[in-house]
Amino acid sequence: MKTKFLPILLTFLMFSCGPSTQITGAWTKDNISSQGPYKKVYIAALTPNVNAQNAIENNLASAARERGIEAVTSKQSFTRTFTQDNQPSRTEILDNIRAQNADAIFTVTLVDKESETRYIPGNTTYAPMAYGPYYGSFYSYYNTMYPITYDPGYYATDKIYYMESNLYDAETEELIWSAQSKTVNPANVDSFARDYTEAMIMELVEDGVLKE
Repeated sequence: MKTKFLPILLTFLMFSCGPSTQITGAWTKDNISSQGPYKKVYIAALTPNVNAQNAIENNLASAARERGIEAVTSKQSFTRTFTQDNQPSRTEILDNIRAQNADAIFTVTLVDKESETRYIPGNTTYAPMAYGPYYGSFYSYYNTMYPITYDPGYYATDKIYYMESNLYDAETEELIWSAQSKTVNPANVDSFARDYTEAMIMELVEDGVLKE
């Protein structure tokens, strides 16, 4: 029983131990050092999933505050809920952002999701074989062949989410930074939000948008 489940356990650990979010591409405006420094950021996760919106916005806001940047989330600033057919006007949303005294806007959008099936090959475990005519009786055959066990392969389906994150100057609405990321098999919304936020902060620092 232990032998059978060991490859499955190792595969699970291999795909679950590391961060689930990776940056696949990033762009930074030229002369980024001339922008800011920004003192307050408005954070908006553009998703109809309220739980995901709360988790992402709150994690990003906490990370900003830890770096001395004030943060306000769209969930905090808008008292009404928007739907696909009932979106705020440009004036309404910009007035709301500026009323918060935010000088930067950070948006998060799910741009694609997919399922990807992969095959985990099986393996054969060998134990030392006895020499001799082990086909001669049932027990000699059983005793010789039982230690040779084969774990069959199996298929696993990965859930992959592609996100786009943008940072804008609130006054000019100009895009100053953008990144695309890929998240594989998030355990839940909260763990995704933590991994995503960590990946974004690391990239923002690496690109010179945030200071160490």
